[in-house]
Amino acid sequence: MERWINSTAGPDFVLLGLFLHIQAPKVLFTLIFLVFLTALGGNVMMMILIWLDSHLHTPMYFLLSQLSLMDLLYSSTFVPKIAIDFLSGRNSISYIGCGIQLFLFTTLVGAECLLAVMAYDRYVAICHPLHYSVLMCPVVCAFMVTGTWLGALLNALIHVIYTLSLPYCASREIHHFFCEIPALLKLVCADTSLYENGLFVSGVLFLLFPISAIMASYGQILSTILRLRSNLGMRKALATCSSHMIVVSLFYGSAIIKYFLPKAYHTEEQDKVVSVFYTILTPMLNPLIYSLRNKDMAGALRKVLGR
Repeated sequence: MERWINSTAGPDFVLLGLFLHIQAPKVLFTLIFLVFLTALGGNVMMMILIWLDSHLHTPMYFLLSQLSLMDLLYSSTFVPKIAIDFLSGRNSISYIGCGIQLFLFTTLVGAECLLAVMAYDRYVAICHPLHYSVLMCPVVCAFMVTGTWLGALLNALIHVIYTLSLPYCASREIHHFFCEIPALLKLVCADTSLYENGLFVSGVLFLLFPISAIMASYGQILSTILRLRSNLGMRKALATCSSHMIVVSLFYGSAIIKYFLPKAYHTEEQDKVVSVFYTILTPMLNPLIYSLRNKDMAGALRKVLGR
C-alpha cells in the first residue's frame, strides 16, 4: 500500500544522474562540459555563417540552420542542469521544471523529422535537378519545416499533459539524468500499459516513418548516383549524402535502440549511455560533420575570418 501514497506529497523529483556509479565523476563531467562547449560553439558558428553568407541562402542550408538550432536547444536543455546538479550536489528537479524539460525533449525528438526533409531535399536535388526550384521553393521549404515543428509541439504537449497527470508513488527517484517518459513511467502507481501502447504508436510516427522515408530517399539517390557518368558529380553527391547518413545513423540508431528494443535487453544504466548519444554527443558531432565535409561552409568560414 505504500506505493499508493498521495502523489502530491513531495512534489520535487530526484535525478540520480550520470555519475551515480562512476569511479571518476570529475573526469566524466569535464568531458561532458567540453562536448557542450564544442556543440555550443559549433552550432552557433554554423547558424552565423549561413546567415552572413548569401551563397548559403538555399533550402539545403536553411534546413541545416534549423538542425543547428535544434542541436543548440538539445545541449542547452540538458547539460546546464547536469552541471548545476554536479557542482551543487543537489539532484532535485521541480515538478514544473521536469515538465518543461520533458516538453523540450519530446518536441526536439519529434522535430528530428527535419532529417527526413533534408533527405527529401537531397533526393530532389540529385534525382530531379530540373524541378528543384519548384519542388523545393522557399514557400514549400518553409511549409515543411513549420509543419515539422508544429507536429512535434503538438505531440509533445499531449504526452507531457498526460504523463504529468498520472499518479506518482512515494519514491521520486528518476534513474536518469533528465526527465524522460520511460523513466517517469516507472514511478507511476497505476497501470500504464495502454499509454505505453500509445507511446509506441507515437514512436512509429516520429521515428520509424521518418527513418523509412530517409532510407527510401537515399536508396533512390544511390540508384541515380550509380548511373552518373561524371566522377566529380558522383564524389560530390556521395560526400553530401554520406554526411547526412552519419547524422541519421547516430540519432535514429540510438533512439530506436532505446524505444523499440524490448526492456529485457537493456538496463537503466545502458539507457543512460544510449541517451547520451542523442542528447549530448550528436549535437556536437553534427556541426563537425557538416563543417569539415562541406566546402561551401569552409569557404564561408574563410571569408568571415578574412574580414
